[in-house]
Amino acid sequence: MAVSRKIIFTVTNDLTYDQRMQKICRSLSNAGYEIELVGREINFSQPLSKEPFKQTRLKCLFNKGKLFYLEYNLRLLFYLLFQKFDALCAIDLDTIVPVCVVGKLKGTKLIYDAHEYFTEVPEVIRRPSVKRIWEWVEKIFVPKFDLTYTVSPALAELFSKKYQKRFDVIMNCPLYLDLPLTAHHSPLTILYQGALNEGRGLEPLIESMRDVSAKLLLAGEGDLSDELRSLAKKLNLENKVEFLGFVKPVELKELTSKATIGINLLENKGLSYYYSLSNKFFDYIHAGVPQVCIAFPEYKKINDEYEVALLVETCNADEIKNAIGRLLNDNDLYKRLQKNCEVCSRDLNWQNEEKKLVALYDELLR
Repeated sequence: MAVSRKIIFTVTNDLTYDQRMQKICRSLSNAGYEIELVGREINFSQPLSKEPFKQTRLKCLFNKGKLFYLEYNLRLLFYLLFQKFDALCAIDLDTIVPVCVVGKLKGTKLIYDAHEYFTEVPEVIRRPSVKRIWEWVEKIFVPKFDLTYTVSPALAELFSKKYQKRFDVIMNCPLYLDLPLTAHHSPLTILYQGALNEGRGLEPLIESMRDVSAKLLLAGEGDLSDELRSLAKKLNLENKVEFLGFVKPVELKELTSKATIGINLLENKGLSYYYSLSNKFFDYIHAGVPQVCIAFPEYKKINDEYEVALLVETCNADEIKNAIGRLLNDNDLYKRLQKNCEVCSRDLNWQNEEKKLVALYDELLR
């Protein structure tokens, strides 16, 4: 590329734990683009890791609720107005308004990366007035973008039909590393990585641990953090359920590689969850860790081809317990799934997704 093009990506998190954006920004930076990732600074933000791209955190007085979204979007709007760039990328709907407004004012290319079906997450669905506002934002602004992509084929198809425009797919796969499989001996650990939020099957998961001879590690925080800690205490499971808090991506990778079983559960509380294809699903696969996974369409499609997980139909404590028990007690099954993870990781990896990503940006900005 003769001339370096600058792209600014915008998120509402503090940048430290956003694996998808770190991968995207590294790949585009390595492809010759000048990249800046803009997020926010919160009270417990960790120092930023050294990256081949610029990272900017905006400070806010408010950290949650309507006032946060209003303040952050205004700060982002004024920040972007005084920057030079060739393209702006909004990550989900929560930064789409300032990105679109500034992009149109400056006549630059606009990119939309939908990490989820924003108006169909449980936190939005259960608040009808909030849902209507975000649906209006979605309807007005998404069609104005030049390049649009998302995380799963099902969501891409849904968005394409809804907006009558092409949505490409960039999946959340890790980099493929040709590493030997570990034996996953004692201590036996069951790992859940991700947000401790509504609809993730975390309550029945904790309840299932009463009858499981292993330790459950929960890596992440969220809206249910306090409630889940209280549940573990109430069930006298404090010695079997450990809350690790936020874990940096590098440390999480090491933690995952040592786990015995991964957990990827979701309740059918909206199309965003139903058509999801999460980071953790691929992280377990690349670590050679068989998982207990919800039988939603995108996970079932991959599992039908590679058999890397035991699928459960519902987030029921008994069903979860039985699936975990099968993986802990059936050594032949465990080894087969583990070997299949190795095969799957050679096909579904960031090296392949990166090629598609860079091609999309080259087509838009060459």
